[in-house]
Amino acid sequence: MMLSVSLLVIAVISFVLGGVNGAIIMSQLVYHEDIRKSGSNNPGFTNFKRVYGLNAAAWSVLLIDILKTALPVFAAWLYMGFVYDMAQFGAQFAGLCCMLGHCFPVWYGFKGGKAFIAGFATIWFVDWRMTLIAMAIFFLVLFTLKYMSVASCTAAFSCPISLFYLGYSDVWVEVLAIAAAALVIVRHYPNFVKLVHGTESKFSLSSKH
Repeated sequence: MMLSVSLLVIAVISFVLGGVNGAIIMSQLVYHEDIRKSGSNNPGFTNFKRVYGLNAAAWSVLLIDILKTALPVFAAWLYMGFVYDMAQFGAQFAGLCCMLGHCFPVWYGFKGGKAFIAGFATIWFVDWRMTLIAMAIFFLVLFTLKYMSVASCTAAFSCPISLFYLGYSDVWVEVLAIAAAALVIVRHYPNFVKLVHGTESKFSLSSKH
């Protein structure tokens, strides 16, 4: 299969699977409600946790959003690595397509979440060292400032920077990593507006909003 056809197939599959939304599924399945009409109206793990609490349903949301990204990314990593010796590129490409699918899902009128968890599931297959750096930054910022949005965007911003200094990726992997980080940051724009106005909610592991 030609490279262009392979990338098209990977892009379509990843985008479609990326559109599967754990928060919407679990809110409708467990609570017979639509998470898009509660809390901040964002169909993501953080809003789900704020509305319903950190329970089995919330962890199911996290698991769904990780698996719907990890499976196509892992498949692309294997296929592109075996056929074209481009495993890292395949993982980053599929991951970005999953993130776009999460943000603009075909299943929900192209109105989705902010793609941080999809991005997190992706970077493990791109470079585990970059992932550990991003995780350290994420938890440091989260437990210091208590704002999920700031922690998510800071961790995303660190990924292409650390990837560059680790010196393992080619230029196209770096370009895709920059695009993925930019997508996460742009999707969090409403949160930064709330931060400016002092209305952004702080993250808590134990409480419901």
